Amino acid sequence: MSKNFKALPIQLSDKLIAEIKEGNSLFQKPVKENGMPAFVKPINPTTGKGYSAMNALALGMQRRDDPRWMSADAARYAGNWVKEGEKGTLIEFPKTSDIQAIRTAEGKTIKDDKGVTQTKTVEFEKPQQGKAFLFNAEQMKDVMPLQEFLAKQEEGQTLSPVERAEKLIEDSKAVIIHGGQEAYYDKKRDAIFLPEKETFENETKYYLAAIHQLAHWSGHESRLNRPMEGKFGSQDYAREEMRAAIAGILIGGELKIGHNFGQKDAYMSSFSRILKDEPFEIAKASRDAQKIANLLLGIDLKREQKQSTDIGFKKGDEIAYLDTTYKVLETHKNKSIKVEDADGTRKVLKPEYGLYKSLLEAKANPREPEMELDEGRGQSEEQNYQMER
Repeated sequence: MSKNFKALPIQLSDKLIAEIKEGNSLFQKPVKENGMPAFVKPINPTTGKGYSAMNALALGMQRRDDPRWMSADAARYAGNWVKEGEKGTLIEFPKTSDIQAIRTAEGKTIKDDKGVTQTKTVEFEKPQQGKAFLFNAEQMKDVMPLQEFLAKQEEGQTLSPVERAEKLIEDSKAVIIHGGQEAYYDKKRDAIFLPEKETFENETKYYLAAIHQLAHWSGHESRLNRPMEGKFGSQDYAREEMRAAIAGILIGGELKIGHNFGQKDAYMSSFSRILKDEPFEIAKASRDAQKIANLLLGIDLKREQKQSTDIGFKKGDEIAYLDTTYKVLETHKNKSIKVEDADGTRKVLKPEYGLYKSLLEAKANPREPEMELDEGRGQSEEQNYQMER
C-alpha cells in the first residue's frame, strides 16, 4: 500500500474543506443544477442495506443520481460489470473476519483439481479496519434501469416524503412551540421553537427546519446526552451544528425529502477550521449523526428497550468503540468496571462516566459490517486511493 495513503476521514475532511471554499459542499448546495437532490442515500442493491454515515457521505459527495453502490466483485457476482477506466470510491468498515488462501508449509497456495485456489475464513480476535472501493451503478454495464429500480424500492410505501417527515416529527413527541421569527432548540426548557408553517417559503422547508431542530433536541441528557454547552460562535457550538447538519442530510436522504442547512453561511468557516485542525472530527461527527438519524427514524427503538432491561458488562467483554476495542478486565458490585484498550491502557470506569455509558451503548448496539465481507476483495490498490475531487 502506498506510504502516502490517507485515512478516509482525512480524505473526506480535505475534500469538504475544498468544497466549502468553492461554495458547493453538501451543506451549502442541497440541490444540483439538474434539480436532483445533492445527496442521494447510497445503498447496496444486492443486500438492500445502506452504509453508515461517514461512508454515506463519501459516496454521496460523488453527486451521483443513482443510489446503487457496490464493489467490482459484488457487481460481477450480480451479473453487472464496471465500465473500463472507471474509478472507485473508498469506504472503510469494521472487519471481523477475512477469507485467505490455504497454503502449504512452504507458503504455496493449495489448489483443487480444477486449479481453483482453496480458501478458509479466518476470524479476527478484534475487529479490524477494512477498506474497499465501491462503484456506482452509473459506472456499470447491464444494470437495471434506474426508474425501474426506484419503483421497486417504493413498492408498499403509501406516504409521500412530506407525509413521512410529518410523521417523524409527530412520533418524536417533542414539544414544539410555534411563533416568532427564529427556529431554535432551548435545552433548558427541552422545547423546539419554530415560526408558523405559513411563514416558510413552502411546506418542505418547514419540515426540514423542524428536522434540524429535532437533531439538536436529540442531544438532551434524557436522549443521546451529547455535550451541548458551547456558546454561539464557539467551536463547541459549531461541532454540534455539524452533527445536526450531517444528520439532516442522512434523514433527508432516507425520507427522500432532501435537506437544507439554513444557517450555512454562519458556520462554514468554523466547519473548515475544525476539519483542518482535527480531520478525524468528521468521523466522530458522522457517528453522532448516525445516532441522531437512528433515533429520529425509530431504527434503534427495540435495541434501546433491550439495553434498558438486560444489557450489562461481564468480564471478558470486548467492545469496539471509536477507533479502538475495549476489553473488560474486572467488574465490581458497584457496577464500575476495569477496562483495557487496544494500546494496553487500563482505567476504571464508573457508571456515571461518559465512556462507561458509551461502551454500554456500543455493547447493546454493536457495529455491523456495512457490506459483505468479501466485497473488498479483488480491488486494485491503485484504484483511486485518493477521493475524487
